[in-house]
Amino acid sequence: MRKLIFIFFIACTTAGFSQELNCNLVVNAQQTGNENVQVFKTLERQLTEFINNTQWTNTAYKPQERIDCSMVININDYNSDVFQATIQVQSSRPVFNSTYSTPVYNFNDRNFTFKYLEFQNLVYNPTQFESNLVSVLAYHVFMILGLDADTFELNGGDPFFKQAQTITNFSQQGNYKGWKLEDGQQSRFVLIDNILSPTFKEFRTVMYNYHRNGLDIMADNDKKGKEVIAKVFEDLRTMNNQRPNSFLMRVFFDAKSNEILDIFSGGPKMNVTEIKDILNRIAPTHASKWREINF
Repeated sequence: MRKLIFIFFIACTTAGFSQELNCNLVVNAQQTGNENVQVFKTLERQLTEFINNTQWTNTAYKPQERIDCSMVININDYNSDVFQATIQVQSSRPVFNSTYSTPVYNFNDRNFTFKYLEFQNLVYNPTQFESNLVSVLAYHVFMILGLDADTFELNGGDPFFKQAQTITNFSQQGNYKGWKLEDGQQSRFVLIDNILSPTFKEFRTVMYNYHRNGLDIMADNDKKGKEVIAKVFEDLRTMNNQRPNSFLMRVFFDAKSNEILDIFSGGPKMNVTEIKDILNRIAPTHASKWREINF
């Protein structure tokens, strides 16, 4: 009996501390001309283990609930232990009653300079700055968690976004680019600042309605789902009227433009004239895609 109780305790402990992410991480060092140097392989292995094995939250995730995501770190240059890089981060989540996964987060972070010694310990401390390498990765982890939660519950990502903001604040002491307002209008600072700002409150409403009330019902009622998705464009137009050409608008359509084209190019017919007009106004950089919507 005691043995059975012990086994049950171990099983519960393991379930309670299951990790949140299923992340495919790649370190690409081709631009350095030395992509076969062992340090890059070690870095890739260590970061993969760090992302996937760290317990980021107190929430228990079942194996099938882990969030699929990817991080591609492109090393542009390195000198001793200093690396100049960019990181492309993407995540997706499954759509109810389908085999389809919808893209949620797509961010190309160009401000990624970090120090790394082969086999150094990578430790995430939620209350202090350890290294820019850890801070950037942790920031994007919490952005993934926050945006994913927002697609299931209105403003469900609050605790994760607040942690991303905390990381932003304490990482400013490291004097690396991307953490401050003056680092440009497409930085980590601007992204989390905008998401938590009441000025852009429509963005998070859109994330919820687009996914939970739109995509998730399309398997059962394709037309109604498309109508909900079409309506969220009106919310985005409201946001755009307040702050034209915002960074959040770009973030949304970088993830969603191809999917939107697919949604409105098949299935039940709709009057797409107004939809195309709104899309051209709020996301003109994707005009070539909107021209293809003719269903």
